[in-house]
Amino acid sequence: MPRLMGSWTDGLVRWEQRMLPAECLVCQQRHHEVGEPLVCAACRMQWRAIPAPICSLCGEPQPLGLACRVCAEWPAGFGPVRSAVQLDARVRPLVHRFKYLGWWRLADSFAARMAPLVDRASDADLIPIPLAAGRRRRRGYNQAERLAAALSMQTGLPCRSDRLGRVRETPTQTRLTPEGRLANLADAFAAAASDRPAILVDDVFTTGATLLSAAGALLDAGAPEVQAITFARAEPPLAGSAARLGTLIHFRVTEELV
Repeated sequence: MPRLMGSWTDGLVRWEQRMLPAECLVCQQRHHEVGEPLVCAACRMQWRAIPAPICSLCGEPQPLGLACRVCAEWPAGFGPVRSAVQLDARVRPLVHRFKYLGWWRLADSFAARMAPLVDRASDADLIPIPLAAGRRRRRGYNQAERLAAALSMQTGLPCRSDRLGRVRETPTQTRLTPEGRLANLADAFAAAASDRPAILVDDVFTTGATLLSAAGALLDAGAPEVQAITFARAEPPLAGSAARLGTLIHFRVTEELV
């Protein structure tokens, strides 16, 4: 009887998907994909991977082959850190909706891009970056926990949000410099004692300050190594400035030619 019930339910779901197809959050086109992802396959194909070469430790793009400045002072035992896609104009609105507007179902699509980057051979715990209590109450959920749970389903690694807690609520880091972010997060996390390896999970890598502070707490609590993975990676400030400067020069030259 349970097998018949499951077969009947699966058939009903397939019928519903044909009659009421999902609509992509980005292009607003209807699609019939299994699982009804909020972003269709065509739009997901436009998410850009982090361009090689990258730093072997922190994952930052290194187009000029120079020594990496992002992770130069990271502690032993932390890394590698990897990100699935670039935080560009296609991805940024989705991350904003995922983080602030309640679109937590995007976690499944995000995790599917992150899963191939996870080192499953390490048998580590997936640990989401904790959210301050006040922000969690306002949003109703922690986006990193949703990501870690989805990643756990896709990789088989355990999700252990109980291993790391936030003991100090910090001001928003949006307008802070990299140095300011590090100071802002000093002693913001506390970890439970454990000798299991850890993989930190978060939505966006900006300067690495949050991951660095959380990794320090886990290492102090006995973790032999701490890796990290994020869905998106923000553009390095210098690269962003160079891109904007290049665009400005292009328009000026074009105006002069005209």
